[in-house]
Amino acid sequence: MPDCPILLETIVSSLDDARAAAAGGADRFELCSALALGGLTPSLGTLAAIKSTTDVPVMFMVRPREGGMAYTAGEITAMERDAALALEAGANGLVFGFLTPDGDVDVAECRAFLRHCSRVAAGRQWVFHRAFDVVRDPETALEQLIELGFTRVLTSGRAVHAVDGLDEIRRMVEQADGRIEVLPGGAIRAENVAEVVRRTSVNQVHLSITEPRADTSASANPAVRFGVDPPPTELEYRATTEAGVRQIRTILDGC
Repeated sequence: MPDCPILLETIVSSLDDARAAAAGGADRFELCSALALGGLTPSLGTLAAIKSTTDVPVMFMVRPREGGMAYTAGEITAMERDAALALEAGANGLVFGFLTPDGDVDVAECRAFLRHCSRVAAGRQWVFHRAFDVVRDPETALEQLIELGFTRVLTSGRAVHAVDGLDEIRRMVEQADGRIEVLPGGAIRAENVAEVVRRTSVNQVHLSITEPRADTSASANPAVRFGVDPPPTELEYRATTEAGVRQIRTILDGC
């Protein structure tokens, strides 16, 4: 077991979440939206509200969509703008990741993004998110992240749940040897968090600590759903097509 207090990072998606987490003793927030999709870029309004309410450091997720992490030029442009605005609004750091289509760390894109962010605000923390859990070669990837200058890497030990990846997390801690922080996350709960710390010797953990809350405003017609059907795996995502829009435009123009 580490001989220092264990830092507790909690995922928050709203000001209410942040207030509850701070009152409960959270040491750091990861702010994201759409947790059901793995966490996407949140609103700047939420960031500003949290920063004006609590002194807990806020790590801001920069992830434009669900699915994998090989992004288009347009997506990267938006990510750079989101990152700059978040840093200017007081984010203590950013959570992001770039992969190649083959599942390797995209070193060139990571370096360019880090350079862009450092020009906006130096001295912040940079976190490579769970994109790490799908890389082809984790040992090589970890060395690349160290060389790039990431503060830490969020990982489940390449397992569906962190509790099933503890041996890999421990191996990563040993390989890192203090050169990068290893932050375990992925279905960590009250019933297994002590085991995660004990078996990996980490000094921080990352959790989503939520419970269902009722909102009965849609109860008059519960058959209606507002979300789009999610892709069946992380290997695809939904995107607007020019041909599809043109088809509808043509139909409408003929009405």
